[in-house]
Amino acid sequence: MTTDRPEDPAALPAVAPQLRELRRRAGHTLETAARAAGLSAAHLSRLETGQRQPSLPMLLALARVYGTTVSALLGETGGEQHAVIRGAEAEPAPAGGWTYWPAGGSGRAMQALRVRVPYGAQGDMVRVHPGEEWLHVLRGRLRLRLGESEHLLHPGDGAHFDSLTPHRIGAADADGAELLFVHTLLQSPGAPCLGPGHPNPKGPA
Repeated sequence: MTTDRPEDPAALPAVAPQLRELRRRAGHTLETAARAAGLSAAHLSRLETGQRQPSLPMLLALARVYGTTVSALLGETGGEQHAVIRGAEAEPAPAGGWTYWPAGGSGRAMQALRVRVPYGAQGDMVRVHPGEEWLHVLRGRLRLRLGESEHLLHPGDGAHFDSLTPHRIGAADADGAELLFVHTLLQSPGAPCLGPGHPNPKGPA
């Protein structure tokens, strides 16, 4: 779990205003959006003002609450849907030590991303929400916790699982890991972040 140390807002100029705009467009107050995403209102406020930057679990939670995509939260324009995604044209979007590249079209039932995960990125945050997730490790080693089991994935390994299974990911090596990640875009009315050993959803403060 990350600390409340302010991060450099210039590292991700588009995310903070996008988070605020999409929340308002979805008709949520700060309090209702934070509760639905499993965050505290204070934590979401820090994300919206650029004092904190969201990890992948937080982006996924907020995307579901707002009925949008991670790409939209990162400020990427939807535009016309294309079947072919050119890797050379994909713009990286850093967020709190994570880096994301779009690997699929926006506005679809599944969202595909290429993700660079820093060491120990997800901390103690555990995710549980409706849908499915698939990932494939491209570089480095990834620790994947599924329920009570923990797996060490090497390059070429993958996983496909029901997102209602409590899960957590983090890079096992100091230089991080890189993976392909696909998830179904389903909104979740409940709070999706759980602390280890907590039976009820509870987001980071």
